[in-house]
Amino acid sequence: MKVTIVGAGAVGASCAEYVAIKDFASEVVLLDIKDGVAEGKAMDLMQTATLNSFDTKITGTTNDYAKTAGSDVAVITSGIPRKPGMTREELIGINAGIVKEVASNLIKHSPNVTLIVVSNPMDTMTYLVHKTTGLPKNKIIGMGGALDSARFKFRLSEALECPPSDVDGMVIGGHSDTGMVPLTRLATRNSVPVSAFLSEDRLNQVSEDTKVGGATLTKLLGTSAWYAPGAAVSALVQAIACDQKKMFPCSALLEGEYGLNDICIGVPAILGKDGLEKIVEIELDDAESKKMKESAEGVNKTNALLEL
Repeated sequence: MKVTIVGAGAVGASCAEYVAIKDFASEVVLLDIKDGVAEGKAMDLMQTATLNSFDTKITGTTNDYAKTAGSDVAVITSGIPRKPGMTREELIGINAGIVKEVASNLIKHSPNVTLIVVSNPMDTMTYLVHKTTGLPKNKIIGMGGALDSARFKFRLSEALECPPSDVDGMVIGGHSDTGMVPLTRLATRNSVPVSAFLSEDRLNQVSEDTKVGGATLTKLLGTSAWYAPGAAVSALVQAIACDQKKMFPCSALLEGEYGLNDICIGVPAILGKDGLEKIVEIELDDAESKKMKESAEGVNKTNALLEL
């Protein structure tokens, strides 16, 4: 199992570290356009192998896509990260060109690769890859919902004052500060609805804190977060590499599901060796359906800025 990560910045390097520590891949290739950065981070990570007890080989390369040949899964984190005050949508002009070129180079050397798109605005970048590469729809996945759901569960455990492992919940919709749809109605603590423990006002606060989770961290850090995004991507990679058939909310191309067409947006999906193997349609109530529709309108507005 060979995994390529394009972009050796904070998110890409964190993803490489988590993949290596989980020890399910034979090789991880880090690629970056900055001379020496990927090589240096790969070497640094390899020097943790005996300390963290993994045998995954991590190699770094500066813009040499031939080194990525034969990749089973490739992660695209390339592009500029958010700065304080920026929305994910404001990154579209620069990142669209980068993502399009990266996807093309990856497919040239690994025609059967499954691509996981992380670059922002993530739903629109995932849509761009669908429209410009010709890969089957199951081979292109946008990472957003997995991260947003992790942040949602953290906020729920914080409100419940319980261990995060007690909590289950999901965020669907667009990966944006206004487009996320945290499904508080379906969230549980050990199978008990969280509404049994938290008031409607507190749940609304949890929802709002989740939606601005990335912006909150960007304001604190001065740049985008990396630990949770890296961990979220590694979980998707592992689900595919190990054929786990796990369900994650992630950005998928919809063709009628949830009443939406020709759009990539966060929905629950089963991930396995064939990539995105099945979209799971859950029954939304009227309020959730309305929010999902509004989220889709926002994503379509950003998609319209693409020069396809």
